[in-house]
Amino acid sequence: MKKIQMVDLPGQYKHIKETVDASIQEVLNSAAYINGPYVKEFQADLEKYLDVKHVIPCANGTDALQIAMMGLGLTQGDEVITADFTFAATVEVIALLKLTPVLVDVEADTFNMDIEALKKAITPKTKAIVPVHLFGQCANMEAVMDVAKAHNLHVIEDTAQAIGADYTFKDGTTKKAGTIGNVGTTSFFPSKNLGCYGDGGAIFTNDDDLAHTLRGVVNHGMYRRYYHDVVGVNSRLDSIQAAVLKTKLPLLDSYCDARRKAAEFYSAAFASNSNISTPVISNFSTHVFHQYTLQITNGKRDELHQHLLDNNIPNAIYYPVPLHAQKAYTDARYNEDDFTVTNQLIDTVISLPMNTELDIEQLEFITKTILEFVG
Repeated sequence: MKKIQMVDLPGQYKHIKETVDASIQEVLNSAAYINGPYVKEFQADLEKYLDVKHVIPCANGTDALQIAMMGLGLTQGDEVITADFTFAATVEVIALLKLTPVLVDVEADTFNMDIEALKKAITPKTKAIVPVHLFGQCANMEAVMDVAKAHNLHVIEDTAQAIGADYTFKDGTTKKAGTIGNVGTTSFFPSKNLGCYGDGGAIFTNDDDLAHTLRGVVNHGMYRRYYHDVVGVNSRLDSIQAAVLKTKLPLLDSYCDARRKAAEFYSAAFASNSNISTPVISNFSTHVFHQYTLQITNGKRDELHQHLLDNNIPNAIYYPVPLHAQKAYTDARYNEDDFTVTNQLIDTVISLPMNTELDIEQLEFITKTILEFVG
């Protein structure tokens, strides 16, 4: 059996090596490292894939969130609501911009933002909501948009883990994750479903005026060289990363399908075990399984984590500490009773190897090792 990888980037690269290498060599030959043809071509390709009017590439997913908030004109003291159970980048940029982060609990089955908790958190200072499409499926965006409309709030979708997922509205129409709110953001970190070979990110919107502002923000506030019309940052997707992404974008759906097949194998193997809770797929979103995350309900999650490592099976705990308990983001406003689900999840969740190169032999070994331990 080949070595099990949490994310098998070398294995994936082998299938696209010739095209990727040629594309990178083309960038090297042209020396168009910044805003070169590949950046513009990838931008156009992603706009078509997402069926969105504007894609603004940038340097990474964290920048994408920050730039989106800057573009919306949020100002110091404005409250921005997001989920407590997610990676710190989402709340990090809120704090960096001197906005006020407001954390809310998540759903026990999907791990995404709890809509009732969202409603309770709204105050006259609330200006935006950042739903995080965690682990690969969309938050309940129709409900989020209804709340936003009722309170005149901006919606910034954090799509770093769910690019390629489809959201279905009650009327049967569908949209890609990240294209439903006022603005969407994503990361192209190498381990993402659509990842480059370094850092990269992008912002999406159908709002022409907002897109114009965002294009200035990513480039030092310039629309004309040396004329700075807005306060900006230096955040550009480089041409080599764009070349990699342009090669991989046509394969994104097949990558997501491969992840779904692996997830189906896992879920079928664990279906009858009362100590294991498998991922729940909502009826309004497809799941692209950026992570395959179990809940271990018999109190032995930490022991299983070590047992898997002892058997050379990589695994991860996303996330061991909720944002409201992180030293950087503690706040006297938070009440532990408002985070009952998150506080449960941090003790039960464990994410298994999930990548496009998993084979049956590996999946059988992983599931057998878990079942023998959990009982």
